[in-house]
Amino acid sequence: MPTLNLGILAHVDAGKTSLTERLLFDTGAIDRLGSVDAGDTQTDRGELERGRGITIRSAVAPFRVGDLHVNLIDTPGHADFAAEVERALGVLDGAVLVLSAVEGVQARTRVLMRALRALALPTLFFVNKIDRTGADPDAVLAAIGRRLGARAVPLNRVRGGRAVPCAPSVEILADGDDELLADFVEGRDTPPEAVRASLRAQTAAGTVQPLYFGAATTGEGVGDLLDGIASLLPPAGPGDGETRGSVFAVERTPSGERVACLRLFSGEVRLRQHVAFAGGRGGQITGLDVAGATGGPLTAGNIGRVRGLAGVRVGDRIGPPVRDVPPFPPPSLETIVRARRPADGGRLRAALLDLAGEDPLIRARPAPSGATSVLLYGEVQKEVIGARLLAEAGVEAVFEPSRTVYAERPAGVGEAAEEMDWRRRVPDFWATVGLRVEPAPHGSGNAFRRETEPGALPHAFDRAIEETVHRTLEEGLHGWPVTDCAVVLTRSGFAGPVSTAADFRGLTPLVLMAALAAAGTRVHEPCHAFEAEIPADALSPVLVALAALGAGAVEPAPGPDGWTVRGEIPAARAREAEASLPALTGGEGTWWSAPSGERPVTGRPPARPRTGGDPLDRAAYLRRLGR
Repeated sequence: MPTLNLGILAHVDAGKTSLTERLLFDTGAIDRLGSVDAGDTQTDRGELERGRGITIRSAVAPFRVGDLHVNLIDTPGHADFAAEVERALGVLDGAVLVLSAVEGVQARTRVLMRALRALALPTLFFVNKIDRTGADPDAVLAAIGRRLGARAVPLNRVRGGRAVPCAPSVEILADGDDELLADFVEGRDTPPEAVRASLRAQTAAGTVQPLYFGAATTGEGVGDLLDGIASLLPPAGPGDGETRGSVFAVERTPSGERVACLRLFSGEVRLRQHVAFAGGRGGQITGLDVAGATGGPLTAGNIGRVRGLAGVRVGDRIGPPVRDVPPFPPPSLETIVRARRPADGGRLRAALLDLAGEDPLIRARPAPSGATSVLLYGEVQKEVIGARLLAEAGVEAVFEPSRTVYAERPAGVGEAAEEMDWRRRVPDFWATVGLRVEPAPHGSGNAFRRETEPGALPHAFDRAIEETVHRTLEEGLHGWPVTDCAVVLTRSGFAGPVSTAADFRGLTPLVLMAALAAAGTRVHEPCHAFEAEIPADALSPVLVALAALGAGAVEPAPGPDGWTVRGEIPAARAREAEASLPALTGGEGTWWSAPSGERPVTGRPPARPRTGGDPLDRAAYLRRLGR
């Protein structure tokens, strides 16, 4: 039976989870229709999800349409959970992007559409809530073309509050099909089956997006959507036979055992099989539940919940990656978490480090006075982390106000080395380390390589240097994470039986920070790309306000109803800019922004307090190590 892994994506409150419930109900996968308001939906399982009426973790729910098996993946709509969406995109065969017929194209809609377009992922539009007061289907259709740059092909129309099927537009399809174009130009009728075949091919290529109007709560138009899912989206392929898969979510059983949600692209995985992930983690499968199946192995195209892999993390892969997913920008906020009861501080840190082990983007690290630092996309994540800490570790957490996370990049090349001092009876370290720091290509992250002779160091010492390099780069010259940095081991040495791995772990930060100081670093602040639509008479005050907030590369362009202003703004000021827009535009302005990279900080760079010893202060650093 063919399998389709289908993602449901939307801006928050567009009706995504309601549509998920309707699809499951209409196909017989569930016998009762859940409600977001009632908190009894199939895919929102956690208390916080049901209490707030939002999706936080990606959930998989299988159903069937004819002879097609569909694994429906309901993804978060809230911007604070962008990383969850990023992971889901990497395992999808197709997507349904949900919009509200009342609110139309919203901020997250644009972010999601850009990601779908970058992957050329086959996508259907579902314009929901046509039964609501204020619904304007025609305006939404126009905005999809204007603001999303999409080639939407309506397959039904709204007439008297109902969704009525219609034939696909040959004119739209002709732009991507030479045979249809010739028929259209010469006035010939194209057979309906040829039009449908062209629609199917262009949808599979991601160049057009079939569109359906409807109402998830009443079921209007959902039957049309199900027909499009079954007939227009290409199912998963068989792969090349080599076992390849990706973990896109990690769940926990009541006993605390980790369960990996694994999408298999090729090959097969069986119960009691030993699985090795890229990077060395793995284990023997002790439990395997295949979505929509009662047993059997996990085969290509399917999703399974796998138990027995104790150290599994989100992003773990079996075999090489199947597709390159453009990453969402990293979290741009940081908060300090403390236990309300000081005696729970140790349990709090252990629990946060455990969560970070599941999810690499949490990136918990020690902070002064027994607290822990955690990276965030937004404030709602604090509630999620706090709820999990209370439920899973019994610890009540207190969060400090969030602050922006900056990044440091090497400004040049720097080198440093330290040899064992044989003139001293007891050197500070029984180790020799030399390192060179170089700028790496933007967006490449950090890399470590060696110019020393292979095998010159015992493996444990070599490994200690590499691990310590990556850990030390978490705090640069100004205390911010260092990125896009290449570190080269240029010299190494040890002293027979007296050297230990601890010597190399202790010495490496001193040498690396000296090399980094010689290279210098530039501090960069995270930015958002923004677009504001404003009335004609508001242009001047809006531009003045944006300049005061540090906006750059501002480009106003005239539009049919006023001005469209585009540019970039520091992430820390984006919400302030959005909040000021209604007063500046008489309530008529609209704002969209999304993370878009970084720019160098001008003037004195901000600094972040260090959490451990400071390798730039040798005496204090050695005292901290007890040497």
